[in-house]
Amino acid sequence: MGGARILGAQLQKTSTIKCMTEYDTLRRVILCPPEFMAIDEVINEVQKQYLDENIDKTRAMKQHAQFEKLLKENGVDVITLPASEEFPEQVFTRDIGFTIGNEVFVAGLAADIRKGEEGPLKEWLSEEDITYQSAADRMEGGDVIVDRDTIYVGISSRTSSKAVRHLEQKLPEYTVKRIPFDGRYLHLDCVFNILSSEKALIFKPAFDQETFDELATSFELIEVEADEQFSLGTNVLSIGNGKVFSLPQNAKVNAKLRANGFQVIEVDFSEIIKSGGSFRCCSMPVERG
Repeated sequence: MGGARILGAQLQKTSTIKCMTEYDTLRRVILCPPEFMAIDEVINEVQKQYLDENIDKTRAMKQHAQFEKLLKENGVDVITLPASEEFPEQVFTRDIGFTIGNEVFVAGLAADIRKGEEGPLKEWLSEEDITYQSAADRMEGGDVIVDRDTIYVGISSRTSSKAVRHLEQKLPEYTVKRIPFDGRYLHLDCVFNILSSEKALIFKPAFDQETFDELATSFELIEVEADEQFSLGTNVLSIGNGKVFSLPQNAKVNAKLRANGFQVIEVDFSEIIKSGGSFRCCSMPVERG
């Protein structure tokens, strides 16, 4: 297959693409192992704290393998893109593309160190005969959150207004809501994450009051505290039926999730989060439902 390999259950060649929400049952997802993961160039605030310590690749690989194992045990077909020594941030597959409805968009990555990561994704899409569209300007999947007929897009240094306008033109049937937030927190999904049709996680200090109040009109907001935002407490992954992947270290978030009726699947991702992303960042869904 020219590099990309499908793990888990044997799949027939298919172009089934569907993502209408962040919380419908996850059927297929794209991952990439952190084989060459490293903080080579600081591109976010979390990495600044871990630059000297850097990444234990062996430990990161073990943690990622456990994540993958549990996804498969929960019925998710895992597509694994090949890792390259050229791309130390490649584990964060969410940013290289995103699925909205029946459309796949290939991202326009902002940081020079990440440009080129989208190549293996394009190769896999071509092998599967899946058509895709490319972002018109810089736009990363961590800033794109879909909930039925509404798309929330974080406006930051990673995603431009030009790219959002292009998305609106391509998807006129959706309402696109621009969500400004404090760019120190990298992507929208590091401070806001939709868990169900009614509930979402949020780190309130990342938003102005007007934006927070607007989001509160659509969701019951479960607030994440500063210490657990730093350990990516907001960046959980929902896989459907109320199941959510989260770090065991984020005990307060997990307690709130359980109190709100969610089943928390705890996986130690402590090595991977040193580079500024967690479960949502490390997964690109291509089929939910």
